Formats: sequence, C-alpha cells, structure tokens
Amino acid sequence: MSAPMSLGILGVLSVGLADAYFLGQLGEEPLAAVGYIYPVTAAITSLSIGLSAGANAAVSQAIGRKDGEDAEQRLALHALVLGVSLSLVIAAAFYLLSGPLFRLIGAGDPVMEEINKYIPFWTLSFPVLVLMMLSQATFRAHGDGASAAAIMVGSALINIAITPVFIYGTWIAPELGTGGAALATLIARVLGAAAALYWAIHTNRLKWCAEPFKNIWSSFAQITKVGAPAALSNSINPAGMAAVTAAVATLGETAVAGFGAATRVQSLVLVPMMALSAGIGPVVGQNWGAEKHDRAAAGLHWALWFCLGYGLLMGLVLAVFGGVIAEWIAGDGQAADQAALYLRLVGWSLFGYGFVVVSNAAMNARDKAVWSMALSLGRIFLLYLPGAWLGVWLFDFTGVLMAAILANLVAALAAVWMATRTDLLKPRELPLPDSVKA
Repeated sequence: MSAPMSLGILGVLSVGLADAYFLGQLGEEPLAAVGYIYPVTAAITSLSIGLSAGANAAVSQAIGRKDGEDAEQRLALHALVLGVSLSLVIAAAFYLLSGPLFRLIGAGDPVMEEINKYIPFWTLSFPVLVLMMLSQATFRAHGDGASAAAIMVGSALINIAITPVFIYGTWIAPELGTGGAALATLIARVLGAAAALYWAIHTNRLKWCAEPFKNIWSSFAQITKVGAPAALSNSINPAGMAAVTAAVATLGETAVAGFGAATRVQSLVLVPMMALSAGIGPVVGQNWGAEKHDRAAAGLHWALWFCLGYGLLMGLVLAVFGGVIAEWIAGDGQAADQAALYLRLVGWSLFGYGFVVVSNAAMNARDKAVWSMALSLGRIFLLYLPGAWLGVWLFDFTGVLMAAILANLVAALAAVWMATRTDLLKPRELPLPDSVKA
C-alpha cells in the first residue's frame, strides 16, 4: 500500500518544489510569495485529506464487515457528494478572505501582488482536487494503492511540465508569472480528477448503484465521524506553519524565503512517512472491522519502527548535503544559508513528525479521530507555535528551529502513548529500547 503511494505523494510534493524553483528564478518576491502561500493552501488541502480519511475508514470497515458491494459503492458515492459540496463552500470563503488572511500573517504590498495572481486559479482547482482525492480513497480502501499513486504521479508530471510554460510564457501561452504556476496546477488537477473518476467507475468501485440516496444521512454521519476531526487534525500542522511563518516574517522577507524553501525540501523528505500513513489506514480499518485487532496493532508497530530508522537516516543526509540542496532551491545568499541551517538541525527530528502522521492515520481508521486531532493540536499549539514566537524573540531564526525540534520529539512520545491508550500498541510492542521501557 505504501510503496506506490510514496511515488504518488512524491509527485504531488514535487509540484510545490518545482513552483519554488521556477518562481525563484523571477526574484525574491515571487519566492517569498510561495513561502506565504504554501502553508495556507496546504492547510486547506488537508481538509480534503481528512475527508478522504473519513471515506477510507467508512469503506474499508464496510469491506472488513462484508457489508456487500452495494453498501460499499453507496458509501463512496455519498462521500463524493459530501466532499464536493463542502469544497465549493470552502473555496468561495478562501477566495473572499485571502487578502486579509495573507496581510495578517505578514505579507507586504509587493508580495501581495504576487499572491493575488496565484489565488484565483488555485481556488478553482480546490473542488477538483477534492473530487480526485475522494475517488482515490475508494482505491485505497480496497487495498489498491497503485491506481491512486499512478494518477497522482501522472497529474504531477503534467503539472511540472507545463508550469514553466505558463510562468515564463511561450508562443502558445501568455507569461503569467506567479499566476502561471496556479493555472498549471488547475489544468493538471482537472486531468487527474477525470482519470480517477473514470477508473473508479471502470473498476466498479464507484457507480450509480440501486437506491443511490438510501441512508445518505447515515453515510454522512459515518464519514464525518472520522472525516471532520481528521480534516481538522490534518489542517492543524499547515495552519500552524502559517502562524509560524508570521513569526519568521518579523525577521524580513529573506527569512520567509529561506524558511519556505526549507519546508518545501522537508515535505519531500517526509514522503515515505506520509505514504506510510496512507497505507496504514486501510490495513487498520479492514482488520479492525474484521475483529483482527492484533494484525492492526502489528501494522502500526512496524510502521513506527520504519519512521525511526528512516527519519534518522534522512537527518544524516540533510546534515551532510543541506547546504547544497538549499543553494539549489534558494540561490546563493542569506535565504539559502537560513534554509541550510533549518535542514541541518531540524532534519534530525523529522522521525517524530512521522510518528505523529502514522499514529493519526491508524487512530482515524480505528474511529479514534478525536485522539489524533488532540495529538496534532498539542504539537502545534502547545509546543511549536508558542515556542516559535518565543524563540524568534530570544534567538532570531535559530529559535524557530529549536521550537520545531522540540515539537517533533515531544509529539513522538505523545503519539506512542496515545496509540497504546487506544489499543493500537501494547506496552511490549513500543518502538523503544528495553532500557527506556523499564
């Protein structure tokens, strides 16, 4: 489940990195605009991930209980109706409030000009993204990660290929600058959603079944029981990052550019752990629905061990090559220096964020979404955000990095404790050395 999803998520996040690279060639203001835009749009995008988690949990548990194909297809159809309806409302609200929102987190007039070029096209693309994500959730609920990943990779490749065309302009396309990056995203998402819908219908995982609106309110309740807190918990981290960006903005636009470049690279490093969180959901959901609790717990046990090993390996890689990577993204200057410092220090703690996202996905699939929401809320609002504002006041940019490291490490311990409390880990299975357990 997770191996193909690694490629899919890598493709999606590569789009953000490509945007940063191509816009960075236009100057510091477009690059800084991406630094402001990314955490806000990521927070909104995370709402679609939460809805996807709700659909995934509902359908995968129906499969585990053997409710029948009609019930599974009806749940998938109801998830699409609910998700697209909500996404239209969210997109409209974001478009109307985007100006005051970006002003609030510190964007000045030159950067706002770049942001205003991006927002209209991205807003149009959001309901399309939700449609694609929910269609793919039906694949993952049936254990088919490859189809979802193939669509994500294909959409991302198209996006990256046409992004410079619309940013710089050619004889077939106007020069749109920052807006061109968002237009490329809109086109790629439309094609990806069309492919996802076609394949879901072709494989009979989505169709206009008998009595399509039967029990629709019950389905909405079942999906939102997990989807609403999951959407909130998934959006907490990027929303918190937007507030942290506001703290970084007190140091100037160069600091925002460096911070934004580093967090884009960080997103790519987190891909295998994000893919693991996508894979653990149906594993826990189906086994929990089939009353095979030990199998569900074993999946989370090994997933956490993977996060620990992989995270420490990436910490070493970023410590050695962080400077080279930062210069490639942010150029040769102060922004690159700050990005390199972030990667070299925060990289060692990224396994902790992996613990959080994997445990959250397992708890969502276990119908314990309130626990996962509490974990995400605590990491951001009790640790990272107040730590970042205090740190930037005491130690400038380095203080923000200290807050990120503390938030990741403490949240990792909290994730293990919560997984144990929700019966997804047993004390003897904790991914800690015997001396620590004792």
